[in-house]
Amino acid sequence: AMISRTQKELSAEDIAAIARTYHAWRGEAKDGVYEDQAGYCKSATLAEIRKHDYVLTPGRYVGAADIEDDGIPFETKMREMSQRLYAQMTESARLDTLIRKNLEVLGYGE
Repeated sequence: AMISRTQKELSAEDIAAIARTYHAWRGEAKDGVYEDQAGYCKSATLAEIRKHDYVLTPGRYVGAADIEDDGIPFETKMREMSQRLYAQMTESARLDTLIRKNLEVLGYGE
């Protein structure tokens, strides 16, 4: 589960998958054959690490996971999301006005 935008709490299944990947990378046959996976793991060479001045930030090597195309054109998605955003902004303004009126009724208006 995601704790924040940048922090994930690993489940037992996540930990087991990481352990299997590590053991496969080490060449332990029972855990299968290791393969680099975009967005998850990469066996970087010393030359690659040297090229990045020995910075070990995973994203430099692992990259981003492949994103599946859902077939919906960007323009369509953007139009739908924009319409939803504008509707939410309108609702937000309505609720702000209502809250201000209620605060005034309670004697806490500006």
